[in-house]
Amino acid sequence: MPLSLYEARNAVQVAQAAGADKYAGPSFQKAQPLLQQAEDSQKRQVARKNVEMSAREAVQTAEDARSITLKRLDEERQEAERKAAEAREALAKQQAADAEKPKLEAQLEEEKAARAKAEVEAARAAALAQQQEAEKAAELASQQKAAAEAAATQASQLTAQQKAAADAAAENAKQTVAQAEAEKIELRAQLLQQLSNVLQTHDTVRGLIVNMSDVLFDTGSYTLRTAAREKLAKISGILLAYPGLKIQIEGYTDSVGGDDFNQHLSEQRAGMVRDYLIDQLVPAGSVTARGFGKTKPVASNDTAEGRQQNRRVELVVNGDAIGDSVDAPANGASSN
Repeated sequence: MPLSLYEARNAVQVAQAAGADKYAGPSFQKAQPLLQQAEDSQKRQVARKNVEMSAREAVQTAEDARSITLKRLDEERQEAERKAAEAREALAKQQAADAEKPKLEAQLEEEKAARAKAEVEAARAAALAQQQEAEKAAELASQQKAAAEAAATQASQLTAQQKAAADAAAENAKQTVAQAEAEKIELRAQLLQQLSNVLQTHDTVRGLIVNMSDVLFDTGSYTLRTAAREKLAKISGILLAYPGLKIQIEGYTDSVGGDDFNQHLSEQRAGMVRDYLIDQLVPAGSVTARGFGKTKPVASNDTAEGRQQNRRVELVVNGDAIGDSVDAPANGASSN
């Protein structure tokens, strides 16, 4: 048997083991018939020259198929390495972006807090200036009233002409007192407007009632959300500009859940709001807190909308500085 036939068999087997049937199909499919042709020629005892020629062609074709296979395997390896490198680079970029995100969020929170603080300070300064003007006007009215009362005590001893003058002075003092009361009404309306710019507020016979809905708390919890703290910071800045005010904080819930749970939750929410106002320098002696649970609904608990209205915290603001109720509803509408 010619040596070339052994080489042809070996070359075809090596090419197949390398994967030529998959990666170099056309070349490998040529090598197999050539080998078979050489085998058949050897069996038929055809001239040795013909056997060797078919065997050598099979060797060359199988070697070509093997070379093509190795080249394509190398290309696949390089492509896999390229994709792996791209994946590693994308992952590194994503990790860098994720690491930077908390910093950006923290910076935005700081900027937001700084803006809120600046707004509070501006509102506090404006309200304080208005309060000082109102106090000066009230002091002047008090002095004029005292002078009018002194003049009135002497009126009975004056002549008719003097009594007429005293009556005029008394009337002037009366007008001054009325003006002072009007200024209180104006101050109350001003406070109502300032509070309404932050949270829903309305005027009642009990005082100005500021309503905090349950969306400012975590569900089933008394934890204040960031938005709630920002709004309370603004509210405290406004209240500080009106000395002498009294603030009663009242917590309410809907009818979902047990009585004890709702009562405790309403007390915790009211207490949390009170503590936050005190932290914002509102005098502790002017702030009280109570929880009423589900006992005083303002809407039906049969609907989701009604239950949401009932889950609330109300700040009842009153005091001599802002006088009595302005245009209070006849039925004492609002909360309780």
